[in-house]
Amino acid sequence: MQHMTPKQTHEFLQANPEAVFVDVRSEMEYLFVGHPEGSMLIPWVDGPDWGIDPNFVGHVKKAASVNRPVVLICRSGRRSVDAGAALEKAGIQEVYNVLHGFEGDLDEHHHRNSHNGWRFDGLPWAQT
Repeated sequence: MQHMTPKQTHEFLQANPEAVFVDVRSEMEYLFVGHPEGSMLIPWVDGPDWGIDPNFVGHVKKAASVNRPVVLICRSGRRSVDAGAALEKAGIQEVYNVLHGFEGDLDEHHHRNSHNGWRFDGLPWAQT
């Protein structure tokens, strides 16, 4: 798995339009916190049970079809690493993780979006 900053990821996605950009956060996060433009929601962990989706790899394989790069993003870059490891174990060759995720790391006041992440870097995002 390769790791890229949000800005590097945005540049990569622009240069590689065949790449599949997967947001692995929960549906609630995706809808209510917002999500990167061009990303598709395939939760790694979601309600109501908050367990790892046993169909996650299959959903990503279907979305990526034949040998397309898979770029993963979550809130802070941790869940996406676990999801990426599962994809690699399943044989997906080209997996990328977005460092710091959509909302970034916690600051000293336990807030996000204050010093890194997709939104902090001013990259395109939407809220639906």
